[in-house]
Formats: sequence, C-alpha cells, structure tokens
Amino acid sequence: MGAAQPATPAAASPAAPAPAAHTREHPYAAVVLENQRIVARDAGRDVRHVALSLEDSGLRYTPGDAVGVWPENPPPLVEQALTALRLDGEQPLTHRDRTLPLRRWLSHECEITRLSRPLIAALAQASGAAELARLLQPEQAAALGTVLAAHQPIDLWRRYPASWAPEAIVAALRPLTPRLYSIASSQKAVGDEVHLTVAVVDYHAHGQRHWGAASSFIAAAQDGQRLPIYIEANERFRLPQDAARDVIMIGPGTGAAPFRAFVQERRETGARGRNWLFFGNRHFASEFLYQTEWQAALREGSLHRLDLAFSRDQTDRVYVQQRLREQGRDLYAWLQAGAHLYVCGDAQRMAKDVHAALIDVAVAHGGQTPEQAGQWLSDLQQQGRYARDVY
Repeated sequence: MGAAQPATPAAASPAAPAPAAHTREHPYAAVVLENQRIVARDAGRDVRHVALSLEDSGLRYTPGDAVGVWPENPPPLVEQALTALRLDGEQPLTHRDRTLPLRRWLSHECEITRLSRPLIAALAQASGAAELARLLQPEQAAALGTVLAAHQPIDLWRRYPASWAPEAIVAALRPLTPRLYSIASSQKAVGDEVHLTVAVVDYHAHGQRHWGAASSFIAAAQDGQRLPIYIEANERFRLPQDAARDVIMIGPGTGAAPFRAFVQERRETGARGRNWLFFGNRHFASEFLYQTEWQAALREGSLHRLDLAFSRDQTDRVYVQQRLREQGRDLYAWLQAGAHLYVCGDAQRMAKDVHAALIDVAVAHGGQTPEQAGQWLSDLQQQGRYARDVY
C-alpha cells in the first residue's frame, strides 16, 4: 500500500464515525468456514470443530474468552411443540409490543429446549395436574431439580395435555438466550477466524428426541452460512503474564477447547514456560479430540507433557483425576515452582473430582493435611494461579 497523500483543505471532510461494536445485543453475522465432525461415526455422540470468519468485523479475542451464539430452535421441535399444544403456528401474537407469528416466537424468541419452574407452574394450572402442583411444593425441591435436569418442555406438554391460549404459552416461556462456547483458537495463529469445539446435544429420553438449541443450530450450519455471534471476555481465565511460567491444563472432552487456544498462543508468542495437558474422553480410537494437533505439538515442543485417560477402553473406568494422582509428585513440584493451573469442563462432577484429586496430591506429596490442602488451593485461586471455566 502506498503512502497516503495529505488532503487539501477543500477536500477535507469530517471523519467517518467508528462502526458500532458487535455485542450481545448487536451480534456479528459470521460466515461458517468449516464445520467438521471430529469424532468417529461410531462414537455415539457428535462433536464439531467449527471455524468462523471474523473478517471486517473488528472483533478481537484473547485465549480464555468465549463466543456467544444466538441460536434458533430446531424446526422439528417447533412443529412438535405446536402439535402438542394444539396451536396454529401462523397465528399472529403480540407480546411485549412485538407482533410475530406463533411459530416465529417458538423458533427464534422463546426457550423451548430448557424446562423452567415458571413453565411447570403454568402447565400445572393449565392442565390441572395434581402431580405437577405437588412438584412445586418446597419439600419437593430435589424432585423438581431432577425433573428440570432430565426433561424438556415437550416431554411435559405431551404428558399433561392442556388447553393453551397462544399468549399464555409465550408468557410462560423464558426468552431464548445465547449459548457460550470456549474459544478454541489463538487469533495470533488463525488471524480473522475464531474456532469452536461443539458437543452436539441430540439424544432420546422419555420416548422423545431431545435437542440442544445452539449445538443443533451450529451442527446444521453449512459452509457459507452465517451465525450471529459476539465475543464474551473472560478475564478470570487468562494465561500468565509471565511467559516463563509453566502451565498445567486439565480439560476432558470439549473442555480441551481453550487449551488448544492456550498452546497456539504460547507457541506464537515464544513463551518459555512448559505446557502440560491432561485430556480425557470415553474412547481413544473414536474420541481423541485434536489428536494429531496434540501429537504435533509434542514433537515441536509447544506441548511438553500429555497425560490421557480414556474411561471406557478398559474394564475399570479411568478418568483425568486418576492421572492427576498418578503424576502427583511432578504435578505438585510444578505448582510449587510457580505453575498456573487451569480446569475446563463439566462443573457437576469432573471439576469437583479434579479438585478432590488436587487435595489428595497436596496431602500425598506436600505433607499437608486435607484442611491445609484446601486452603492451599484457595490461595492459588486468590493468586490467579488456579482458574476454572466450568459449566
């Protein structure tokens, strides 16, 4: 590009306003560059590597950040909902000063893949089902939690038929919200792209197919299609400012996504610290996400250690927390020498089990009591050296 020539006074004009930033409320329509299944066909689940273009968006991100995706509900589920509710999808409906066909409300505006207490309450009233009314009593909190976790609205609409007014069903449903996915790339490595690792929610339960709103939406996206996205910063999940510090990453399944970004970033910046990854999944042959990339990183020296746990490749289940205990001496030594520790993935079980394993490591190799080990981990968190991105 040649040097810009100074404009004469006559040609001068006011500077153009800066384009509005793309935000949660004003997402960017990112073109899908790649949408590739990265597990074997017989894996029993679908996991996708998705590359999106950020060209001309002005969006910037840092490893540890997330992408928010505004989804659309699966069309078959919308049709099933209309059938179960015995409502006309073309009927116009005004809600909160907006008028849309009911089908549009259910496909683009309302949450129909996640059950909520207000929806159960509305259904209990509409159907007169005493069973649902009992579920809402304070002493039934545990049972209600089980139902909320294991069912989708369509399950209850079919089980407890009721006469619904369109206005009532839209009022009872929560607004559709974006889903967050940990970014699986470093912008220094991939330029005007952002990569995601998406586990597709699609299974059968209670005689009904269950979908995830965003993961199904993403899985169905073809190359060239646009997805509405924005960047969600995560300042609490950052690589150490001191590039000489070692990094320990624990990320089973799609929890490995941000660590792909970490390794790329550390390679691109020439970070001197060592990188150690603990990865786990069900089967080595079919679900070793990014296997060739991790192996290449080992060969080139951007990944220094890799410990694996494939839970169903042997009779006894093996998980990453067992590998942590097995490598406890070195793990504790790295942490005592200043390493930063990161955990990403399932909050319900994995993160708790990993935390317990870390306490065991400190007891076994640091001579600490369990109480002291718990305080040691709390201190690491306060220092910003133990970060968790769990969901």
